[in-house]
Amino acid sequence: MTATKSSTILLLAFVGAGFGWALEMILVAMGRSIVIPPVTLSVALVFIAAIVVAMAAPIWRATRDTATKRVDPFYATRVVVLAKASSLAGALFGGAAAGIMLFVLTRSVLPALGSVALSVAAAVCAVLLLIAGLVAEKMCTLPPQDDEPDSQRVSKESP
Repeated sequence: MTATKSSTILLLAFVGAGFGWALEMILVAMGRSIVIPPVTLSVALVFIAAIVVAMAAPIWRATRDTATKRVDPFYATRVVVLAKASSLAGALFGGAAAGIMLFVLTRSVLPALGSVALSVAAAVCAVLLLIAGLVAEKMCTLPPQDDEPDSQRVSKESP
């Protein structure tokens, strides 16, 4: 599995921002109330970020030879997939929250402070999930290996 590309993250963030802004425009055009991200979304995103990094910690310890027991390769694969999905979901949620925030701030009527604060909190927590996913993905990579064993290295250095 390849590392998550920054272009993919940016694309998903822009798609999310466009979706969030368009959703609010459609709702206002229909005469309905706008969607403001609830505080529970921000809390859930932070908890998911913490869980993803905590699940990647045993793999990081095992790849750095500090763990006493081996990690199941299927577990490691699942954690990498979860980390990648978390980073992509964080980009999408962050973009959507930014689109909602952009919509709320560009209205001619002053928005309630609570709606702006909740949009900012959702965007910040989504970026936190994005970062946690990228960190967990990096924690699950193997360190670079030396191609030559220690005995060959010693023989090459001695005259």
